[in-house]
Amino acid sequence: MIRDFRPRLYQETILNTAALKNTLVVLPTGMGKTFIFLMLAAQRLLQYPGSKVLLLGPTKPLIDQYHAVFKEHFDLPEEKLAVFTGEVPPARRAALWKDAAVVFSTPQGLENDIISGKIALEEVTLLGVDEAHRAVGSYAYVWIVKQYLKMARFPRVLGLTASPGSQLDRVREVCKNLGIEEIEMRTYEDPDVQPYVQEVRIEWVTVKLPESFSKVHGYLQACERSKVEELRRLMALESLSMRRGSLLELQGQIQARLSHGERDFSLMRASSLLAEALKVEHAVGLLESQGVQPLHLYLTKLVEESRTSAVKAVQNLVKDLNFRSACVLTEGLISKGVQHPKMGALRGIVTEELVKGDRKVIIFTQYRDTGVMLVNDLHSLPEVKARLFVGQAKKSGTGMSQKEQRALLEEFRDGAFQVIVATSIGEEGLDIPKVDLVVFYEPVPSAIRTIQRRGRTGRLHQGRVVVLIAEKTRDEPTRWIAQRKEQRMHRILAELRKEFKASPPAQPTLDSFQERQAAGIRIFADHRERESGILRSLAERGAEVELSQLACADFVLSSRVAVELKTVPDFVDSLIDGRLLEQVRQLRQSFEAPLVIVEGTEDVYSMRRVHPNAIRGMFATIAVSYGIPLIFTRNSQETTEYILLIARREQDESGRGFSPHGSRKPATMKELQEYIVSALPGIGPTLGKDLLASIGSVEGVMTASEERLRQIGLIGEKKAKDIRRVVGSPYEHL
Repeated sequence: MIRDFRPRLYQETILNTAALKNTLVVLPTGMGKTFIFLMLAAQRLLQYPGSKVLLLGPTKPLIDQYHAVFKEHFDLPEEKLAVFTGEVPPARRAALWKDAAVVFSTPQGLENDIISGKIALEEVTLLGVDEAHRAVGSYAYVWIVKQYLKMARFPRVLGLTASPGSQLDRVREVCKNLGIEEIEMRTYEDPDVQPYVQEVRIEWVTVKLPESFSKVHGYLQACERSKVEELRRLMALESLSMRRGSLLELQGQIQARLSHGERDFSLMRASSLLAEALKVEHAVGLLESQGVQPLHLYLTKLVEESRTSAVKAVQNLVKDLNFRSACVLTEGLISKGVQHPKMGALRGIVTEELVKGDRKVIIFTQYRDTGVMLVNDLHSLPEVKARLFVGQAKKSGTGMSQKEQRALLEEFRDGAFQVIVATSIGEEGLDIPKVDLVVFYEPVPSAIRTIQRRGRTGRLHQGRVVVLIAEKTRDEPTRWIAQRKEQRMHRILAELRKEFKASPPAQPTLDSFQERQAAGIRIFADHRERESGILRSLAERGAEVELSQLACADFVLSSRVAVELKTVPDFVDSLIDGRLLEQVRQLRQSFEAPLVIVEGTEDVYSMRRVHPNAIRGMFATIAVSYGIPLIFTRNSQETTEYILLIARREQDESGRGFSPHGSRKPATMKELQEYIVSALPGIGPTLGKDLLASIGSVEGVMTASEERLRQIGLIGEKKAKDIRRVVGSPYEHL
C-alpha cells in the first residue's frame, strides 16, 4: 500500500506504539511525523477494510502538503483521497466523503459537517491531529476528537506536534482532549534519531542600541512610570511592576469587577490608566527589539486614532508630555534614516550566507510592519531577492490569500528568490526541504514557536540558526525564557510518560455514549451561531441540526417558534445601534410564537453606560408591544436545555417537517415580495428591500444576471454567484 518510502528506525518504533494505543508523537520539525501517520493509515485500512482515515491540520497549505505526500507514497486511486477546506462547499464535501478512504481536512468546516450530520465519524478507524498542541480550550480539534471517541466503532487517535508546550497543565489538557494513552517523544540526541540528524549550528548575535535611542526610550519609560504610579495610588497597592505580565494580571482583575457591575470613578480611571500603560509598554518593546520605523508607525497610529476615537485612554495618552516628546524625537530619527542596529547585522548575515552560492534564507519577525521594513531594506543589497510571507488578515495592505501563500512557497522552492521574511504563519509545518539559514529577528518566549522556527533548517543538510539580541533590552530575558521552557517541556513529557505507564487513562466505551436524548429533534440554526458553543451541545445531544442563513432569528424550532439569541453585551450593543428593534419586528412578522433569550451573568444595567431606564424600556417593548417572551440564561449549556425542551414540545405536537422561514404569512403583497427575496443566500430583510427597490419585482430579481446583482450596494461577487447558483440550479428531489 506504501510505495517509494523506507521508514527510519525511530518511525518504526513509534509506529509499533501508535498501532496499539492513542499516541502523542513529539518529534522535531522535519523528522517525518506525516510518514508515521501514513504507515499507520495503511495498517488501519488493511485491518478494517472499507473504513476511512481522517487527518486534521490547521491550515489549507498544510492540508495540501499531506495530500501531496499521500499522492506520492500511498497506493490508492486519487479519487480515494479527498481534501476538505472552507473552499469546498458542504454539499461537495458530503459527496466526497462517501467515496473517500483518506480525508485531509481543516477542523472548522468539518466541525460544521459533523454538527449537521453530513459526516459519519463511525466509519473512521484512524484520526490524525497535526499541530496537536492546538487541542486546548474551544479550538475545533477538541470537540471533533470528543465526538470521534464517542461515535467511532474502532477508534484510534494519533497526535503529531514538534512541541506540545511547556506548562504541565496545558500538556495534560492536550493529552486529555485527544484521549492520549502513550507519548512517544524524540529529540536530536536520542540514539535512534541521531543517524538521521543534520547538524544545526545556533549563533546568538548581540547588538548595542545607539545613544540616539536612549532619549526616546527614557521619555517612553517616564510616561509609563507616571501611569503605573498613579495606578498604584488609585488602587492603594504597595507596589506595582511595569512588567507587561503584572499589568495584564491587574487588568484582568479590574475587568472582572467592572463586568460585575462596579462602576465607581476610581475603577473606571484605573482601567483607562492600565490601557495607557500597556500601549506605552508596547511602544517600548518596539523600540528595543524592532526599530524606529515600527515604533513610528505605531505612535502615528495612536495620534491619528485620538482624533476620531472616543476612547479616553488614547486621548489622554497623546496629551501626555513625555509621550509627545517621544513622538517628536522619533520623527527626528526617521528623518535622519536611523535604523535599529539589528538591521546592519542582518544585512551582513544575509550577504555572508548568499555569497556561498545557491542558498535559501528564512527570516522570522514578530510584526508585519517590521517584515515590510526588512524586505524593503534587503532589496537594497545587490543580487538579493526577498519576499514577504504573511497571513490572510489584511493589515497595512500586507495580507496574503492562501493561494498567494502557496504560489510564493513554490517560487521559493524553485529558486525564484533567496529570502523569505515571515511572520508566525511561517512557523508551522512549512514543507521547504532545503533552508540553509534561519534568522530570528527577535527571540520569542514560546518554546513551541522557538522549536518550530528552528526546525525550518537542518532537514537534508547542515543548517544554521542566528538569533539577534539587543543588549540590555527585553530580548535578553526572552532568550533565556524560551530555553528554560523547552527544557521544562522535555521534563514534563518524561513525567507524563511515566504516569501513562503507571496508570493509563480509561478509554470511553461505546455503550457509555449511547444517551442521545435529543435524537429525532430537528433544529434550523443560523450558520453565524457556530462559535457560540450551542451548536456543539445540540449535536452532542443528538439533535439534527441544519445550518443555513436564516432571514431572521438564530434558531428555528418549529413552524411557529423561532429564537433570537443575545449575549448580555450583544443585547446592549444591538439596542444602541438600533438592530434590536428591527430584529424583534422581523421575528414578530415571521413567526407565530417567537422568543428572545438573553444569555450571560453580566449585569445588563452596567453595560456601555446605558441608562437603566433604556434597558427596562426595551424589555417592556419586546414583551408588551411585540408580545415576545424574554428568557434569561446563565450560559450556553442552559440555553441549549431551553432550546431542546421547547423544540421537543413543539415537534411532538406539530411534527418535524417545517420550514426555517416561519409560518406567519405576510399580510400584504409588499411583505410577501420582501419575504421571498429575503430568503435568498446572504440577503435578509434589509438587503431584500434594496434589491426589490432597485430591480422592481421578484421576477426581475430572480432573473437578474450576476453583473446586474453586483450593481446593488453590499452585493459583491460571492453573493451574486450564490444567488444565481440557487436560482438557476436544478432541484434534486430525493
